[in-house]
Amino acid sequence: MSTFTSIHLRERPAAEIRPDTFEERSNPAIDPASLKDGQLLVRVDYLSIDPAMRGWLNDARSYVPPVGIGEVMRSGGVATVVASKSSRFSVGESVNCTPGWTEYAVIDAKTAQKLPLAGKGKIVARDYLSVLGMTSLTAYFGMTEVAKLTKPSTVVVSGAAGATGLAAGQIAKILGHRVVGIAGSQEKCDFLKSVGFDDAVSYKSKTFWADLKRATPNYIDCFFDNVGGDILDACLKRAAQNAVFVICGAISQYEAGKDAKGPAAYTYIISMRIRMQGFIVFDYAKDYPRALAQMAQWYEQGKMVKQETVVKGGLRKAPGALSALFKSANTGKMMVEVTSPDHARL
Repeated sequence: MSTFTSIHLRERPAAEIRPDTFEERSNPAIDPASLKDGQLLVRVDYLSIDPAMRGWLNDARSYVPPVGIGEVMRSGGVATVVASKSSRFSVGESVNCTPGWTEYAVIDAKTAQKLPLAGKGKIVARDYLSVLGMTSLTAYFGMTEVAKLTKPSTVVVSGAAGATGLAAGQIAKILGHRVVGIAGSQEKCDFLKSVGFDDAVSYKSKTFWADLKRATPNYIDCFFDNVGGDILDACLKRAAQNAVFVICGAISQYEAGKDAKGPAAYTYIISMRIRMQGFIVFDYAKDYPRALAQMAQWYEQGKMVKQETVVKGGLRKAPGALSALFKSANTGKMMVEVTSPDHARL
């Protein structure tokens, strides 16, 4: 390694991500001898691509500070330790961390997590970005801690073919509920039914409203929302009395800019006595080990399946992958392969 590439935020997008939103930079190789005590030099293998990343580009108050102009774009990932000045991590070990959009990074060992389940059964390191990743943890706590359903219910999940929605629907099924997914194509709806969803409807269909009514004859007890916008309005109109709406995301609004809108059908919150609650997965960090152990068991038992959209071609594919996420280009977890397995073995 004589140089390595990183990708930085060049300017904040007003709405959609543009070609000039990010810029590539070439950096001199990092000397392992320059590491300070408690630091790791890691080679990034896979980067997580998530809808929340669009929100990090806005200069607005949120649950984490915005990415600064000129900074490496923030992103979680799975990486390999190539040099270590921490007694907790060895060279060659895979870690879960937040290296950002870069091929190599120096990170604080305190911010890296071991992958204790990797190599056990069918679990591999990159599963910590998908079936055992932050999106699945979000789904787990949204269903178990926010929804808190006490009896068999009708659960509707928007963005159901995405990483969080797919996990949320599967977890709801495991917990004994009837699950209806909302996705963006008939192909994705067929996929959802093939992995256990009781029904699935396409929001792009001309008969979407009729299809949603057919799929929810007893109305909606729980709506796990990843999308917002018109789909949220439609589900508000189908809400059962005392329904709970778990507000996880609003991907339809993240690139809307000044045209972003809230729910028009909000009066149903009053008439149907709906409990609508937003949440952030970081609020449940102390319970991650318990959740990961449970989901790993479900995965090994075949109760949860993983679906990944892996974008190959290296780091420079990351901006396009993030943009494509908002055009429904993925099924399941979107990630970028920064280091190919063949190169990693060199």
